[in-house]
Amino acid sequence: MKNLISIIEIPTRDLSRAITFYQTVLGVQIEQVDMGEMQIGVFPGDDVVNVSLIHGSEYRPSGEGTLVYFNAGDDLQAVLGRIQSSGGDVLLPKTEISPEMGFFAFFRDTEGNKLGLHALR
Repeated sequence: MKNLISIIEIPTRDLSRAITFYQTVLGVQIEQVDMGEMQIGVFPGDDVVNVSLIHGSEYRPSGEGTLVYFNAGDDLQAVLGRIQSSGGDVLLPKTEISPEMGFFAFFRDTEGNKLGLHALR
């Protein structure tokens, strides 16, 4: 087993709005897929960990519980800077963990989920 995490589902109230937010903030293309009564927005990935936005009657966005951190690439501040203009809120600005471990920040997406960002710079 290479990775203990296999699938991450981020609940949405409005899938189209969430797709627009994450495409803008993270600079990725998200594929929308309908699966019966659920709609899913699939993030690009390497098939080790699959990340999806998900909309369905049993899914509720939350600012509590498990916290997922997105890799902010080379510059956390650049990603963080796109959050408010895309409809989200910065909850904790770029904060150093240590010189070796880099930086992190927290944000709330357009759906009400609390998530994190991590980068070495």
